[in-house]
Amino acid sequence: STIQKQRQELQLLIAELKDRDKELNDMVAVHQRQLLAWEDDRQKVLTLAERCNLLNNELNKRNEIIKSLTKRLKFLESQQNDSKTTFENTQQKFKELSQKVTDATVHCQALEEKNQSLHCSVLELSAKTGQLQAREQELLTMLKLKDEAILETTDHITEFTSKFKKLESALRAAKMEEFSLNKEKQDLKLRLKELILETNKLKDDLCEKMKENSKQQEEITHLKQENGCLRNELALIVEKAKRKDQLLQFAKSKQARTDRELSSLRQV
Repeated sequence: STIQKQRQELQLLIAELKDRDKELNDMVAVHQRQLLAWEDDRQKVLTLAERCNLLNNELNKRNEIIKSLTKRLKFLESQQNDSKTTFENTQQKFKELSQKVTDATVHCQALEEKNQSLHCSVLELSAKTGQLQAREQELLTMLKLKDEAILETTDHITEFTSKFKKLESALRAAKMEEFSLNKEKQDLKLRLKELILETNKLKDDLCEKMKENSKQQEEITHLKQENGCLRNELALIVEKAKRKDQLLQFAKSKQARTDRELSSLRQV
């Protein structure tokens, strides 16, 4: 009867060992699945970290491009200010030349009026000479004086005519210079428009780059948050794995103890 009891106990222990072995196999399978999931999560974290580095490098490149565009924009603004200063100086010079042309025109008109007055005087003297032919002998001395006055007036007319021609030449030169200044003014206006268009284009490009930079910053922030969540989840998985390992070690020690008891029972 003692042997039968021992056999029954032995059968019970064997059944319990089979149950424990099945339970251990299930725990090992679960542990392997958890290890595979942990490895998959680790690969995802590494991929996200690599992508984060790539995005950071791209962000640095975009920042360098923005700095370069900002420098170029400042340079173009400086060129625009220089062109504006040159344009204002040209306008001032044009005003001065216009004033000179106006003064020369007024002076020419005055000379023309004086020339006309002298011409009228000559005509009047000629008429008086015709009327005074009868008194030629009496007024010979007076006629000589008038002739001298006519000669002096003719000299004045010649002198004024020469001055008038010089003023006409100066007026033509001033008009040519005015035409040249107008052309230079038009060229400067066209250049200023081109610089303004290029500046606006660069400003638009800078705005686009800044918008793209903001989007990438938002994506990087989102990826960092996702990376933090994954790291927290990975820490929980590692903690669970440690606990499973502890349970497995405890089960193994319990199985070893059971094996030792079974071995002692077999010896008995």
